[in-house]
Amino acid sequence: MSDEDRYRIVFSGAGGQGIITASILLAEAAVFHEGWNAVQTQSYGPEARGGVTRADVILSPGEINYPKVIQPNILVCLSQEAYSRYSSIVRPGGLLLTDGHHVRQRANMDARQLELPLYETVREALGTSQPLNLCMLGAMVAVTRVVRMQSLQAATARRFAGEAGSRNLRALELGAELAERLAAGYRWG
Repeated sequence: MSDEDRYRIVFSGAGGQGIITASILLAEAAVFHEGWNAVQTQSYGPEARGGVTRADVILSPGEINYPKVIQPNILVCLSQEAYSRYSSIVRPGGLLLTDGHHVRQRANMDARQLELPLYETVREALGTSQPLNLCMLGAMVAVTRVVRMQSLQAATARRFAGEAGSRNLRALELGAELAERLAAGYRWG
């Protein structure tokens, strides 16, 4: 197995944005529906809500020997503070995905940067920004293809039921549609 056969992903943002939930859903989609191995770890500031949150996910068809991501090939930042703290760790040539409402990107980066209006999209379509994390996850999967969208939808449906489940599945779709429309022709990897 080569190093390119695995994905090292860091999700980051403010506490309360659902960063950890998004990372768990991705790992579950990979393990339960794709047959991959996954490791998910998380850290957050002592203030939890509002402080910087980080979740690492490693996806691999083979063995995973170390659970932390040192240099991600995919980095997601949903807050300016998270961007300031973590944008320097993305691998050269990697993908840095941000939400245009919460993050202002710098131009001088070795990574491919993709800024999407995730917050506005989910707020306009669903009347709330609460499922921003699922919109981001749908966009990230649409661009990177790290798992199939059906796998992510199945993992989400398994975790959430009723109105919350429907809203979260719709947020995934919105993110994927947004990425397909605004990142047309852009494929990472």
